[in-house]
Amino acid sequence: MNFKSKNPFLNNKSFSSTSRTEQVHEATVIGSEQEMTLSGTINKTILLFLLLTASAMVIWWLTFNGMNPIIPAIGGAIIGLILVVISSFKPQYSSYLAPGYALFEGLFIGGISAIFEVQYPGIVIQAVGATFVTFAVCLGLYKYQIVKVTEQFKSIVLAATLAIATYYLISWLFSLFTSFQPVHYGNSLWSIGISVFVIVIAALNLFLDFDQIEQGVQKRMPKYMEWFGAMGLMITLVWLYVEFLRLLSKLSSRD
Repeated sequence: MNFKSKNPFLNNKSFSSTSRTEQVHEATVIGSEQEMTLSGTINKTILLFLLLTASAMVIWWLTFNGMNPIIPAIGGAIIGLILVVISSFKPQYSSYLAPGYALFEGLFIGGISAIFEVQYPGIVIQAVGATFVTFAVCLGLYKYQIVKVTEQFKSIVLAATLAIATYYLISWLFSLFTSFQPVHYGNSLWSIGISVFVIVIAALNLFLDFDQIEQGVQKRMPKYMEWFGAMGLMITLVWLYVEFLRLLSKLSSRD
């Protein structure tokens, strides 16, 4: 079976059917400043990261000043997911939805980071460092074509990502309504191994993000796709960071 695979967020018709020539009437002239560029996508990714960080720092500060971070963390995660779903169907609104996602996802990141930090002091800086190092390594491997994003590569990563999402969903439902204890809970070697595997798959999704953004630039897609691509990259980085938090917490609890 041949999957037309991309990042689960980026993998929709937006990156295959919104090129400039397909959306604009032949008589319309669009300047290059209205097309998706790599520099524009990078700048928007940095902006989204700054918005997310600022939002997370607010919740972090409030948490260490007596506020319970659970409610803003859950609320931020839910609203962030809603914005992602809307943007996946309406990418033309990404210039509004992407900043909103970054702000609300920051509430989630700030909340869970504070919770983990209270239990395992120093874990947040370790997770942040591991996430940045992973991103830099993957970007270097992609830039110098040490890792090439082929159709087979995309298919394997997408299949693994969907399998992880399905496993997490089923495990959560079973644990919610039964006494079932998912194998990835706790700090057993099996649980640690699963976390390592998930981190590897999350990292491989970065290659799909890089490739999808590069393809969007080459196809001269509309300017708003810069926000869409930046949002997709941020989703993967958030996933990677959370998985590093989980892995490090498991390792710390075994000490």
